[in-house]
Amino acid sequence: MPAPLAAALLPLALLAPAASPVSVTEADFDPATAFLPPTAISHAPDLVPFGSHVRVIVDRSVPGRTILTMSVSGVAADHEFPVHLHTGACGADPAASGPHYQDAVDPVSPSTDPAYANDRNELRLALHTDGQGEGTAATSVAWRPRPGEARSLVLHAGTPVGAHTAAERAACVNLEDLDGQAL
Repeated sequence: MPAPLAAALLPLALLAPAASPVSVTEADFDPATAFLPPTAISHAPDLVPFGSHVRVIVDRSVPGRTILTMSVSGVAADHEFPVHLHTGACGADPAASGPHYQDAVDPVSPSTDPAYANDRNELRLALHTDGQGEGTAATSVAWRPRPGEARSLVLHAGTPVGAHTAAERAACVNLEDLDGQAL
């Protein structure tokens, strides 16, 4: 008598890799109008030129923690970019990335209450670049984003440069979680 289909497929399922607690997003910054929807969008090509590169590692191997490391190359030299986790996906409109992601959500928007808008409740990085426009920054928070609610990392312009204000969204990187969904 032939084995049931499920029993026959079981060895194949055992060959599938287990989900890793670490995800990596790597991309070049493109214009939002690129032919294919880009993973990384530059809204300020003078600070984040098209073709500059980003790598984001999200590590959730420690229970209840999120460790995020971001590296860039080819961006503005000797510059500091404040980077925040945001709730929306990157889009042609820089505002599409939505507000900062918060572990405990401020009931008032925009969030300015220090009880919510702080580095314990939001994932924040200060990304400093060297004279060649390369930089790496890392941070850790004592929580994990709720599934599907953290969709991107936004590089803000930082120190005012030319026409850019400090809070201006200079670039955006879409993120995926371990299952290919938004964090």
